[in-house]
Amino acid sequence: MPVSLVTGGAGFIGSHLVELLLSEGHEVRVVDNLSTGRLDNLSSLDSEPRLRFENIDLGSRSASAALDSMLAGCDHVFHLAALADIVPSIQRPMEYHRANVDGTAHLLDAVIRVTESGALALKRFVYAASSSCYGIPDDYPTPETADIRPLYPYALTKRLAEELVLHWVEVYGLPAVSLRLFNVYGPRSRTSGTYGAVFGVFLRQKLAGAPFTVVGDGEQSRDFTYVSDIARGMLAAVTVPLQAVRGECINLGSGGHQSINRLVELLEGDVVHIPKRPGEPDITFADTTKATDLLGWKAEVEFEQGVRTMLDNIDYWADAPLWTPDSIEEATRDWFVHLSVDD
Repeated sequence: MPVSLVTGGAGFIGSHLVELLLSEGHEVRVVDNLSTGRLDNLSSLDSEPRLRFENIDLGSRSASAALDSMLAGCDHVFHLAALADIVPSIQRPMEYHRANVDGTAHLLDAVIRVTESGALALKRFVYAASSSCYGIPDDYPTPETADIRPLYPYALTKRLAEELVLHWVEVYGLPAVSLRLFNVYGPRSRTSGTYGAVFGVFLRQKLAGAPFTVVGDGEQSRDFTYVSDIARGMLAAVTVPLQAVRGECINLGSGGHQSINRLVELLEGDVVHIPKRPGEPDITFADTTKATDLLGWKAEVEFEQGVRTMLDNIDYWADAPLWTPDSIEEATRDWFVHLSVDD
């Protein structure tokens, strides 16, 4: 039975990956500090004997003994644990560095330490990177060879962590691959905290009968990729031969892009427009040729199908913050202050 460790496994994407791995016959160990993850995301698996959970903060060196124990005997490590969102990363960059960069370094250090002790013979390390590393690209669809231009601390810290993983490949022979994820959506996406992903904002507004707060003219488009497709891509990264993917960076996207206006059309409701924000691309659109060639993977869930599933699960967002134009203006003030560029 394969043994897989999932960091951030109580989070949005991580919990879906945990379910998939269990369905494929894996023993799964979850590491999460529950700063944004929720045990409720794993509640359907409470009676699963092949699932083990430990509350571990990867950003803390004091967690090394517990982490070593979780790593011992693993075949695969899926590293998803991270802080997300743009605005809080601007406000608290060192907190993001601690979680995303230091946390990754501590995990990589533990992998080498446990390997050298003889308790680990890792077959694959999969890093969940972010397409935000591309900033505002020159080319669409955007290939992995595009310039790296992180525009805010979240994007930078995710990229720095990716650099660490790739460096460990070169220096220590880590059997690693980095997957750059594009605009992941689906059930269990975040319901609380700071202003962020459009689906959670819009679904809470729909529940309240409030207008959708559309940024700019709504013609900006995103490569919305359904979470089950992302989980399948991660699984593919540990099932293909190592020589095909070792040291590679691979985009995972839907293969298309959808406008915010199209999302509003599917959700059905009134609209209020709010100012366009600096530092955001008009389009995100992944070139997924490499994922198809190396992983044999492509997204399967059509956008309309994904949105229907979100609406079927809309009550999940009943306790999420209800964002208004005024509260969004206040929450994104630092965004405009720090990311605006004078002409």
